[in-house]
Amino acid sequence: MCPAVKICGLTRPEDLVALNSAMPEYAGFVFAPSRLQIDERTAASFKERLNPQIKVVGVFVNEKVDVIAKLHCRGIIDLAQLHGDEDGGYITLLKKLCGCTVIKSIGVGNGLPSLPHEPDFLLFDTLSQQRGATGQTFDWTVLENVCDRPYFLAGGLTPNNVSDAIALLSPFCVDVSSGVETNGYKDISKIHEFVRLAKTCP
Repeated sequence: MCPAVKICGLTRPEDLVALNSAMPEYAGFVFAPSRLQIDERTAASFKERLNPQIKVVGVFVNEKVDVIAKLHCRGIIDLAQLHGDEDGGYITLLKKLCGCTVIKSIGVGNGLPSLPHEPDFLLFDTLSQQRGATGQTFDWTVLENVCDRPYFLAGGLTPNNVSDAIALLSPFCVDVSSGVETNGYKDISKIHEFVRLAKTCP
C-alpha cells in the first residue's frame, strides 16, 4: 500500500495552487520560528483556499497548549505536529482540550531514543539543533523492524530518494519540505513529481 504524502512549509498562495492540483493527503503550516513560519491570519486564509480533502498539520515547537487548541477549535489546523520538548502530560492535555490528533517528532541520530506512547503518530526526522528542516537524511536502516506503529518519515526526502525510502521502510506517510523547493520556494513540478513517485510505489 502506498504511503500518504505531506508537503510541509507552505508560505505563498502559489503553494496552495500546487497542492490543490497534486492532492497530497496533508499540508504543513509552520507556526514555529523559522524561514517558513506563517501567522494565524495567514494560516486561516490558506486553510480556506486549500482543498478540504487535504488535512492541515500545524507545526509547533514548545508552543502553549491553549494556542494549539485554539487553532484546532477554529478549524485552522486538523492535526498538531510537535517538535519541541513536549512530554506525555502535554500531549494528554492537548487532546483533552480539543481532541486534536497529535504527531510527535523524534530526532534520529545514531539510534532511536525511547518512543512515547501518547501521540497518535510518530514522525522520524534527522536529529538537529534546529529540530528538523535540515534537508539531510538519516540512516533509514535504524528504523527497520523497530517501530510497529504507523509513522511519518521526514528528513531529506526528495523526488530522487522517496521511492527508495518507501521500498525499505513502508512508512504511513512521507513528509517533504525543502526537497520540493527551488531557490527556497516550493516548486510545483517537484511537488507533482514527489507525489507521483510516492503513489507509484512497488
